[in-house]
Amino acid sequence: MRRRGWIRSALAGAAVATLLAGCSSGEDGGNKPTIAPATPAAAPAVTGAPAGEVKPAAAISALLAEPFTGALAVVTEAGKALALIDRTGTRTVPLPGVVACLAAGKPGEILIAVPGKIIRLDAATAKTTEIAVEGEVRSVAVRANGDLAAGLGIGKVLILAPDGAVRASISGLVSADAIDAATDTVVVLDRRQTALSELNLQDGRLGLTLRTGDGATNMIGDHFGRRIVTDTAGSELLVYTADPLVLRQRFPVGSSPYALAYDQRSETVWVTLTGSNEVVGYDLSTGIPVEVGRYPTVRQPDSVTVDASTGDLFVGSATGDGLQRITADQRKRGQ
Repeated sequence: MRRRGWIRSALAGAAVATLLAGCSSGEDGGNKPTIAPATPAAAPAVTGAPAGEVKPAAAISALLAEPFTGALAVVTEAGKALALIDRTGTRTVPLPGVVACLAAGKPGEILIAVPGKIIRLDAATAKTTEIAVEGEVRSVAVRANGDLAAGLGIGKVLILAPDGAVRASISGLVSADAIDAATDTVVVLDRRQTALSELNLQDGRLGLTLRTGDGATNMIGDHFGRRIVTDTAGSELLVYTADPLVLRQRFPVGSSPYALAYDQRSETVWVTLTGSNEVVGYDLSTGIPVEVGRYPTVRQPDSVTVDASTGDLFVGSATGDGLQRITADQRKRGQ
């Protein structure tokens, strides 16, 4: 892996495991009970210095450090601009629409979800290719076989061949807001139902569905096959395994947990707390999350990512207060 240097230039009620009925691919989610999707708390003013270094940046809505190249994708201007930063400098990537999410693709690739498209961004060259998708793409993930799972705003999930051909279409959710395909079992987060669902790809149906906290917002997967979820409304971190879908860990973590990143080097999940302008690290290996680090952040830390090659942690301010970097060495020294 290629190590990236630091940026050289500035950027212009309870978690109830309630079993819900799985729905066939012929049903839609329009008549299901829903809630208003949870949102991060409005952060207070920062009273102390954020940990590490902070570089000026416009309001950041998404961050992703591509695991194999170390290139950092930074989305600003309410999803309308993307900068790709590596050791050679900063490159602007043209966008055909507003970014809904970023995800790691095949090695060296970043997937970008925009309305009606999935963009495949080569992190080394900044070149892009587009896959047309019928619908508002909210989430995307790559499967081990190279297929893509795309979640749509209408609750449909598409399984796409690498060239974009539709292999399967599964309905029944209200909105497909986050997808993880780290294992053979694809898991989808529906914010409007605050629920997790497995996909039964063989039958083209939703599988087991569980109520997920009071207002779940984000989900990531790790290399152990766990699905880690922030229950923003319930102020908890939830950890699931799939096939079958089971809640394994549930832990209160503080005010308005929101963004998530996993550091495989240290086996630590990092969670931003927008209600207190903090990022907190937890070791999940003991059966209950154990706090291993807590750092003050820039205001409104709505995004976080980890550089897999260095362990450096990046936090983005959604209020234009900058891009923060906390190095692995700084964390070891307790800074």
